[in-house]
Amino acid sequence: MSSFPHLFQPLDLGEVTLRNRVVMGSMHTGLEDRALDTNKLAAYFAERARGGVGLIITGGYAPNRTGWLLPFGAKLTNRTEAYRHRTITKAVHREGGRIALQILHAGRYSYMPGSVSASAIKAPINPFKPRALSAKGVEQTIADYVRCAELARFAGYDGCEIMGGEGYLVNQFLAPRTNRRTDRWGGTPENRRRFAVEIVRRVRAAVGPGFLIVFRLSMAELVEKGQTFEEILALARELEAAGADILNTDIGWHEARVPTILTSVPRAAFVEFTAKVAAAVGIPVCASNRINMPESAEEILTSGAAQLVSLARPFLTDPEWVNKARQDRADEINTCIACNQACLDHAFQHKTVSCLLNPRAGRETELKLLPTRRGKRVAVVGAGPAGLAAAVNLAERGHRVDLFEADDKIGGQFDIARRIPGKEEFDESIRYFRRMIEVTGVALHLGKRVTAAELIAGGWDEIVLATGVRPRIPNIPGVDHPMVLSYAELVREQRPVGRRVAVIGAGGIGYDVSEFLTVEGHPALKLDEWKQEWGVLSDDPLVPGQLTTPRPAPAAREVILLQRKSGGFGQSLGKTSGWVHCAALKAKGVEQVGGVNYERIDDRGLHISFGDKRERPRVIPVDNVILCAGQESVRDLEAPLRAAGITPHLIGGADLAAELDAKRAIDQGTRLAARL
Repeated sequence: MSSFPHLFQPLDLGEVTLRNRVVMGSMHTGLEDRALDTNKLAAYFAERARGGVGLIITGGYAPNRTGWLLPFGAKLTNRTEAYRHRTITKAVHREGGRIALQILHAGRYSYMPGSVSASAIKAPINPFKPRALSAKGVEQTIADYVRCAELARFAGYDGCEIMGGEGYLVNQFLAPRTNRRTDRWGGTPENRRRFAVEIVRRVRAAVGPGFLIVFRLSMAELVEKGQTFEEILALARELEAAGADILNTDIGWHEARVPTILTSVPRAAFVEFTAKVAAAVGIPVCASNRINMPESAEEILTSGAAQLVSLARPFLTDPEWVNKARQDRADEINTCIACNQACLDHAFQHKTVSCLLNPRAGRETELKLLPTRRGKRVAVVGAGPAGLAAAVNLAERGHRVDLFEADDKIGGQFDIARRIPGKEEFDESIRYFRRMIEVTGVALHLGKRVTAAELIAGGWDEIVLATGVRPRIPNIPGVDHPMVLSYAELVREQRPVGRRVAVIGAGGIGYDVSEFLTVEGHPALKLDEWKQEWGVLSDDPLVPGQLTTPRPAPAAREVILLQRKSGGFGQSLGKTSGWVHCAALKAKGVEQVGGVNYERIDDRGLHISFGDKRERPRVIPVDNVILCAGQESVRDLEAPLRAAGITPHLIGGADLAAELDAKRAIDQGTRLAARL
């Protein structure tokens, strides 16, 4: 018996049966946009189907050219394109999986001139203003959706998902925010819903029974002038009547002021919206957003809040998620930490999507971890992200690995990150690596500061230095004052600090430290507290957009964040997560001061000046100064090893001590393991 019985119940949808209740949600990987990448995309989906997922939903394909996300982006508009998709559907079906094609018209989110929408209203995140579709254009667009669904069926897909949320075209017709029409496609809520309902009704008539129609329904828009929840429930009922088989949860628009999938969002934060829709319709409803472990998924299904659960990025991190859960190996799941660094950040930078924790994602045909033909003895020094990735993957390939760590625990910089409010999920990564060390047979030596002499005498075939970084101590007079702490001393060693603190350095670490200093407790673990912080409303069906006034908790301390650069703050933060950190610090009243020269630190506080001539001196009276001024590589072992004729492999922070970059560190460790 599985520990997750509801998760592994088949779902009978009439002529189609899903083998379990797990859906791999839609993610645009970038592989969809080029015909040359079709085989890569097929391998990517096949690996997830082999991993046991019940239904895969592809990234979005436009039903016509005005629906492109980007010029010459993914679309499905003719049989030549559909034939190419058969490579994908056959690969998934060979592994026993089911797959549906998502039909996505970007509307005003299309990043090109000539875009269209319900009304001619420019999106705040797009430089291009759309034109309003004419009544004839609306009818043609519906016909294009129908044609795309027919082509998907011809290509061998088991169904299609109509993207009706996230602020894309269908959603733009639904919400007063973007629909100011006065014809039959706008004005009243019923008219605003007509576009979505007609798409489903006409697609069902064209494809007949046995072809799944999933509708991605915006259940909490989190924008001003959005739909009320009463209108969302009415739409759900109309979609069921029109022929939809499944309603899938969508939360938030791209322009929303509330984070929806970042690591600081509590797990399953929006399930209450899904539960209300599920109670209003008779077809299966799928929960989504921040569901990353089988315990959460099983709880949702057991409670009746949904009949399916959708996980997107967790399948980037671990293609074997379903199989591991079914085989009671949940502790071996490489858990998605919702960092966004290699997935959404890549997508919005027009790069191929991958995963910080699993660099093989999206590169299944090129980055392979095959069994080795000749096992080697390998010493890995340092059990931070780079060393852990190298050690586990080397051992999994069949090498004999000794992993040395000077600390009494593994994790390195992840052990610091997990202590930051909103980054608690990093603890799951440490749990995963700790378990995989056991499973793969890595010999772990904790509390062991291995010497160069021991490495030279040990006779290892390969030596990997993943010794990481140490905080850089800037050359400021008085930097050795007792009030001064490094970020590692503050966070990891939990040194006491006063009520007024200056943070030197406004990179990612400076932002993390500022949140650590201003936030009491862990709101990401307390849903009600988090909702209050961001102004999410779920108990009034008549409030547009499901928003209320944010009421952030008072800051635990007064914090001044400083940087030498005179430009804007937060420019080095993640593309899709930086705004969340900036908003969080603003809510806590963190003062930000740029263009600073650090003059000295003494009993009076931190002395600063501005400009090349060091004008306008100012003293900031503080109880503590926290240094977040960069890092230096720890390479003490390299020179003596090279002197002994041994060429070590440097990875992670030991190789490059730029802004802490776990994505690069894990990628280096994985690639090294693949080629040794």
